[in-house]
Amino acid sequence: MKKEFKIGPLTAAEGEKVSGYLPIVNAEVEVPITLINGRNEGKTILICGGLHNAEYVGIQSAIELADELDPENVSGNIIVIRLLNRTGFEHRTMSLVYEDGKNINRVFPGSATGTLADQIAYTLEKDIYPFIDFFIDLHCGDGYEGLVPYVYCLGNASDYVVETSRKMADIVQVDYLVVSMLDTEGAYNYAGSLGIPSILIERGCKAVWDQALVEEDKKDVKNILRYLGILGGEVQRTGSIPKEVNPVIYENAPVTGCWYPSFQPGDTFKEGDVIGVIKDYFGNVLFTCYAKQNGIVLYEVISLCIIKDGPMITYGAWDQEIDRHAERSKDVIM
Repeated sequence: MKKEFKIGPLTAAEGEKVSGYLPIVNAEVEVPITLINGRNEGKTILICGGLHNAEYVGIQSAIELADELDPENVSGNIIVIRLLNRTGFEHRTMSLVYEDGKNINRVFPGSATGTLADQIAYTLEKDIYPFIDFFIDLHCGDGYEGLVPYVYCLGNASDYVVETSRKMADIVQVDYLVVSMLDTEGAYNYAGSLGIPSILIERGCKAVWDQALVEEDKKDVKNILRYLGILGGEVQRTGSIPKEVNPVIYENAPVTGCWYPSFQPGDTFKEGDVIGVIKDYFGNVLFTCYAKQNGIVLYEVISLCIIKDGPMITYGAWDQEIDRHAERSKDVIM
């Protein structure tokens, strides 16, 4: 008989789905999760929504996946965190934890004795990561961000983790892929350093969501689950794999002011082009951002307000070779 599956205070018997709250270590906060214990033996995967609390496409996708996935068609176990940064969500704090103003993705591995963001990261490491084999982190653009849909996979980990996360990412039906070389910043990067193949999906932006985008997220996640043998059925994918953009440049704002980008997400430009300027409240130019390479905008701040040392624009390398990227068969070959 298949063993019970237990995370925190929740226990799911064979063929059972259980929902409830996972307490954050040393905090008076609980986050909503669902455990799915399949009928058959297999691997365990974490699906997380709401690490950034105004990234609503990922949150709604996690909620619907938790409701729709049937233990009768699952081999192994699925953990769905429906909403990780619950207090930020309930106070509309954009990317930050309400109580301490921290970005959870900047504090891993966290601390049991830190502030709430540290405690949330520590809870993932202590109560979730030791029990999982794979991780899918669902994101989108926050209220001040515009982006073109793309996927991150791991590039700075063991060969197995790098290869497996790339295969997971290749299933995602977006145009672009970024290989992350970080191993500490971010929930999925840190998981990779622990030997857990992980990806991060970016779809949707401006702190809005619609059902069509949620359906695309759910389709991608279910296809990855099928590929990993956790969900029954064949991978149902059309089109080519995402095109890798590399290198990727992350530009933070050097000053606070009014931000005027020259391009929109998905636009391409040439090295040396002005890709945006920051002005003061009298229209004086405080900073001009020039492209360091031919690029395509992956995401950028779309609010008039821009904050010193905060995100400004991120773009990947772009040239004709990417346009001529050799597309694979519509059938994913793994």
